[in-house]
Amino acid sequence: MITNGVIKKHELTRPDKERDRMVHVKVNDANMEPVFFTYPSVDEIDSIIQNVVESKDPEYDFIADDGFGHHFWVIEDDNTIQRLEELFKSKVPYTYVADGHHRTAAAALVGKEKRENNPNHTGEESYNYFLAVHFPDNQLQILDYNRVIEDLNGMTKEQLLEKLQQDFNVKEEGNDIYKPSKLHEFSMYIDGKWYSLQARDHTYDDNDPIGVLDVTILSKYVLDKLFDITDLRRSKRIEFVGGIRGLGEPKRRVDKGDMAVAFALYPVQMQQLIDIADSGEIMPPKTTWFEPKLRSGLVIHTLND
Repeated sequence: MITNGVIKKHELTRPDKERDRMVHVKVNDANMEPVFFTYPSVDEIDSIIQNVVESKDPEYDFIADDGFGHHFWVIEDDNTIQRLEELFKSKVPYTYVADGHHRTAAAALVGKEKRENNPNHTGEESYNYFLAVHFPDNQLQILDYNRVIEDLNGMTKEQLLEKLQQDFNVKEEGNDIYKPSKLHEFSMYIDGKWYSLQARDHTYDDNDPIGVLDVTILSKYVLDKLFDITDLRRSKRIEFVGGIRGLGEPKRRVDKGDMAVAFALYPVQMQQLIDIADSGEIMPPKTTWFEPKLRSGLVIHTLND
């Protein structure tokens, strides 16, 4: 069931994106793209999967147009399936949304609507479930999720740099792309120059699972304080660039002129994500970018089977 509390989230969603995904599911009456879940790795599950991979040919085996390879195995042995189900029930009490908060929310909304419109609802219908893929945490990489802002909120570049000094140690790094290398370090690109921003001690709390996050520091002391961007879920002045695209993409957006400034963050760590989800806290939207991702369309889950 999609609403039984097994799924834990760590990010806020944007209502416009939820509606967009919901319309997509309703029009197709199917899930075309799996929600990306992660869980603390279990040795026996890893071993079973490794044995399947080594003992049989994949159902799909191809390299997509973007250059990424995809290898997809189907497990048909009933005993193996039963053992995996037992292990997930006993060893994986919760699963964590890595990528797909909006798809998860949309699936819940579509399921709720279909339940309310079905007088013969039993709880076993396909719309009570949605397409998902699980990756163990030891096989995942979290990349940065960066921000670009379309204006300086009335400030000049010089005024922005001066205001940043209140909460960060700011250093010009030159023309070459500068990537944050540690927690609480950011980089900023504006007017053809890169700057490193090291957060001052008062901006974070290492004993608070939310207060220690770099997205919290950036949101509180830059986006909110300097740019008046208080609602990341609804603001049209900010956009998010996944780390798989590198820092060349936010730089390009600023150089192009449709954005005024870019901020890059150090990636969130896996244990931070799990701690936050377990505590019931929520990160700002677009905090994490996970790899690898399963290509959409390999498996389709229809809602009226």
